[in-house]
Amino acid sequence: MNAMIGDYKGKKVTVVGLARSGYAAARLLKDIGSEVYVTDSADNDRVRTLAKDLKRQGIYVETGRHSLDFIRNKDLVVSSPGVSNKSQAFLWADQLKIPVISEIELSWSLCPATVIAISGTNGKTTVTTLLGKVLEAADRRVWTLGNIGKPFAQEVMNMNSDDFVSLEVSSFQLERITAFKPKVSAILNFTRDHLDRYGDMSEYLAAKKRIFRNQSRDDYLVLNYDQPILRNLAKESKAKVIFFSARLLPVRQAGKTQDARRCLNSNHYAVMAVAKIFAVPEARCMEAFRNFKGVEHRLEQVRTINGIEFINDSKATNVDSTVWALHTMLKPTILIAGGRDKNSDYRLISDLIKQKVKLIILIGEAREKIRTAFKGLLSIEEASSLEEATQKSFQRAQEGDCILLSPMCASFDMFSDYEHRGRVFKEIVGKLE
Repeated sequence: MNAMIGDYKGKKVTVVGLARSGYAAARLLKDIGSEVYVTDSADNDRVRTLAKDLKRQGIYVETGRHSLDFIRNKDLVVSSPGVSNKSQAFLWADQLKIPVISEIELSWSLCPATVIAISGTNGKTTVTTLLGKVLEAADRRVWTLGNIGKPFAQEVMNMNSDDFVSLEVSSFQLERITAFKPKVSAILNFTRDHLDRYGDMSEYLAAKKRIFRNQSRDDYLVLNYDQPILRNLAKESKAKVIFFSARLLPVRQAGKTQDARRCLNSNHYAVMAVAKIFAVPEARCMEAFRNFKGVEHRLEQVRTINGIEFINDSKATNVDSTVWALHTMLKPTILIAGGRDKNSDYRLISDLIKQKVKLIILIGEAREKIRTAFKGLLSIEEASSLEEATQKSFQRAQEGDCILLSPMCASFDMFSDYEHRGRVFKEIVGKLE
């Protein structure tokens, strides 16, 4: 355990943001004896429900604003990943010289288990989940947590020293770390994303690099050798660097092992690189890969109606994720896309859209920008809601087509998160006849 519960007991702590991570952090702090305050600028049914629950537990909560009283005279401020660094709450904290840490920093400071932190632009959820399955197959007790859905703070007090944490971490969560030091950190890939939050790609990379900033020679950094920008980070790390590659495949004996390896992708090789650190046999990895059913909201097969296949790829919140999805499409595809733009350049995939997509139906705030990017390439329609887009797609589709929800955008203009968007899509498809 990296800190004692006593370090927080009796301290006045404000949590900024009342999404899942903020809610879990507030409950954790209350349980270990802090005087807890929560502030969230949003005011909707979900936030009010969570606020009501926390108030019943003796936690002070304000919604619909950030007030100075919730920051002033506090010992610590804890940030939720979705809250902008430009939030007034953080500006006040900085002015008053009150330390600000992220939820993963708080949780790590109380964690007795071995932490493996997974980051990257794409594939984080799949690798984090699959790594958990591999370690379980090797008879380890594993907690699969983080940006994947269940917050670190929710489970940290249930852990033992011989446990493992497979932790998905986003660049947002890394922005406010100070001492966070995973035993193993991994950066899977790095492509254009989140430029609505970061000024440029170098600023985005700087946030990603924080994952290994505190690591020492006793720790490990796993990097994608196939991307020079990541390969070169080895020079900046004090940790032992281990590379993985989907291109430079190891030479193996002919037969079933080699045949099985041909089915692997970059995500699998990242998992195998981490597993090797903990002496997990390759056979256990391959067994876990064979049994893996995939991640919800990532190329998830929902239903086939009259020969028309529906696929939920709501987790595709950037252009590169949709590129991956389209490369897997073997049928004529109707694409449902759009949401809140992240300063993305949709023109980068014009050729792939022209090749793979027969019709695109756009929703959300970004629909005009996407329409402009693809104008003249294919048929484009718009819809005012995901339900209308799904129904239009079904009406336009023919037997043998695939309807793919792969938005290329954040969900926050219409939904609470990508999971909410994916669930709504599946509910709509479930009602189609």
